[in-house]
Amino acid sequence: MTEWKKNAVHPLRIEGYTAEGMGVARLEGRVVFVPFTAQGELWRVRLEKVRSHMAWGRGVELLEPSPERSEPDCPLFSRCGGCQFRHLTYAEELRAKGQRIADALERVGGVRLDLPPVLGAEVPDRYRNKVQFPVASGRHGPTVGYYRPRSHDVLDVADCLLQPEIVTTLRRAFLGWMEDFHVPPYEETTNSGLIRHLYVRTNQAGEALCCVVANGRSLPHTQELIRRLRQAVPSLAGVVLNQNTRDTNVILGQDYHTLWGKDFLEETLCGMTFRLSVPSFFQINRAQTERLYAKALDFAGLTGTETVLDLYCGIGTISLTLAQRAAQVIGAEIVPQAIEDAKANAARNGVDNVRFLCGDAGQTAAQLAREGIRPQVICVDPPRKGLAPDVPAILAGMSPERIVYVSCDPATLARDVKRLAELGYHTICAQGVDLFPRTSHVETVVLLSKGEIDSKKVRVEFSLEDMDMSGFQ
Repeated sequence: MTEWKKNAVHPLRIEGYTAEGMGVARLEGRVVFVPFTAQGELWRVRLEKVRSHMAWGRGVELLEPSPERSEPDCPLFSRCGGCQFRHLTYAEELRAKGQRIADALERVGGVRLDLPPVLGAEVPDRYRNKVQFPVASGRHGPTVGYYRPRSHDVLDVADCLLQPEIVTTLRRAFLGWMEDFHVPPYEETTNSGLIRHLYVRTNQAGEALCCVVANGRSLPHTQELIRRLRQAVPSLAGVVLNQNTRDTNVILGQDYHTLWGKDFLEETLCGMTFRLSVPSFFQINRAQTERLYAKALDFAGLTGTETVLDLYCGIGTISLTLAQRAAQVIGAEIVPQAIEDAKANAARNGVDNVRFLCGDAGQTAAQLAREGIRPQVICVDPPRKGLAPDVPAILAGMSPERIVYVSCDPATLARDVKRLAELGYHTICAQGVDLFPRTSHVETVVLLSKGEIDSKKVRVEFSLEDMDMSGFQ
């Protein structure tokens, strides 16, 4: 009988990937998870953590490498939790993400589709427009970096290939200020110290907004910090202090104070301008978000006569995109500040056929139904946990012709697709979009219909030029 205990070593063939990007192998019917491996590879694997039906192992010798294996271009790849796929070619990463979507839809959702390839990024690096650095005490002083995988240990990261170079420059200047003036990092275990996070937003214009999250109401040597940050990045738009004195893992507190410059950035998306404050939700990959929204608009099949309900609308990015083709759009979001931002964004872009409501998605939809509103199209873009249990029935009760579902988690998407199928809405087509290259995350947009639609009649190609806003100016 094969040895099934810690430190046992076995030759194992990698059969696929987990949702977190780990390789999956099998040993006499039991599953073994092996990080930093590629599908098809043969490894000698040491079992490091063993349970009755599964184990976690570490590859100790690569016996048969995959042609899709790539030398990681980051020296911290195996120690940092930021990326999961830098040991693979980008083509293999996209294939794996597409397979993950297809498997979830079939196994959980009961839907088998001939999915098109995942839409990959032209440039899979330096795409993050928001970066949050945790700050901690290291052996040689303060550490400003990223968490190690599955821990709260902060790894010092001098540069990250996911972030713009100006973020790297700001981090270096900020760390120098902390070191030179002995500014104490926050200590999680004792809820003491001062600096909790460095939070940076950037935009397409090359500007940056810097927010220091502190366990206090003020910073020492503030003017020197501002001087150093401005000198390091002349395009710096503003420096903000966020006060978070709570004993919590939540990054941002409720109180903000602008130390210098502006407390927002402006960004263009799909031909429109959006104002982004520090807490505003905005997709971190602008270029790929445009492709995602273009596909959602394509799936919506709007002709200019429809009423559209956009649930989980955030600051209104999808709502305003849909408004270009609809008679009217109603956006709903539970976060009050996001709704205020959405209203301001509509006014800023001259969009007058959209209104925004603050409230729970299910409760808002139910209230609209009681008022007799029957949207022809409903768009949902829920958080990772997917739709609340009561929402699918509420949506079906409104009897829309089509539902467009934008998802950041194939598993919860598949669960909700199954719920909607039981209510008479069938999945017509789906498209994966890679908003997070080199990580295990993937976005999916799905079209569901109450009636029968020939999926061949749904346009596969869509030009961003179709999303011109000149009609609203």
